[in-house]
Amino acid sequence: MGHPVHLVIDGQEHALTLDPRTTLLDALRDHLGNTSPKKGCDHGQCGACTVLVDGRRMNSCLLLAVTLDGAEVTTSDGLAGADELSELHQAFLDNDAFQCGYCTPGQICSAAGVLQEAADGRPSVITDDPPRADGPGPEQHDPPEFDRPVELTDEEIRERMSGNLCRCGAYVGIVDALRQLAGQEQR
Repeated sequence: MGHPVHLVIDGQEHALTLDPRTTLLDALRDHLGNTSPKKGCDHGQCGACTVLVDGRRMNSCLLLAVTLDGAEVTTSDGLAGADELSELHQAFLDNDAFQCGYCTPGQICSAAGVLQEAADGRPSVITDDPPRADGPGPEQHDPPEFDRPVELTDEEIRERMSGNLCRCGAYVGIVDALRQLAGQEQR
């Protein structure tokens, strides 16, 4: 028995009727033909399926689509224009941040999330400065935020991107791409 779900995928509205066990990844790939997010491990461990859900990076293989009714989902395709690459895509090209390309859409979505988290002042587990004393972020599960952006050092980038695996080993280029976008020199 199907369940109605309304999703906005890369700016386009979709009304779907899905089995309640359908993951967001399977809804995107099998029901909408959006093959940007990849099915790697299907256990949330590789990051190939990373997308942005309401602006936050998430592993689409772990999310049940029916729990996301009304959500805005952005894939790597949605970050780019119709006929041109986004700054993020261009930075990946400029820095040889991919080889086979299988993990690249997930890496790019995760990188977009990393840049936004840092700009919002969200610390990672290795961020040095203590957070503000005004408690948790807008939602209880959110960590406290800094009152300023977090500097994306190479170590900070590596930590924040650690949920996205690249079997080809393009990690140096990925760090360089994020550093380029953050406007920071190598550290």
